[in-house]
Amino acid sequence: MQQAMPAAGLVPALPVVELEGPLVEVEACLSALGEALLRRDGAAVEQHAGRLQQVLQAAIASFGEAARAGGVPPQLRNRLVTAGGRVAAQRETLARATAALDRAMDVLMPAEPTGLYGASGKAERRAWGGSFQA
Repeated sequence: MQQAMPAAGLVPALPVVELEGPLVEVEACLSALGEALLRRDGAAVEQHAGRLQQVLQAAIASFGEAARAGGVPPQLRNRLVTAGGRVAAQRETLARATAALDRAMDVLMPAEPTGLYGASGKAERRAWGGSFQA
């Protein structure tokens, strides 16, 4: 079978195989990150999130080059969109977990005194512009 020559000045589109590799890496990293999130393994989450960021950058660069050179096959484009949805879902999961942790920390360790009693048992006063003497 004969390959068509690209028009003058155009770069031939990247082969599907060259786009498949980065996409498979993204999907594998997403799966590993999802498993680490389910296990609540902080160290593994950090490791897989960092790796995911690296492979996403490589995949985006590959897909961007392919799009400029003539297009991305629809099946790969759909898989990339699905991977993007998974990234967004995992980001939302992390945001919710972080918000829940922040609320728990606020309950356990209030940022400001309540205005009732201090650690020594004495009433805490706030100075609002002057001192009061009895």
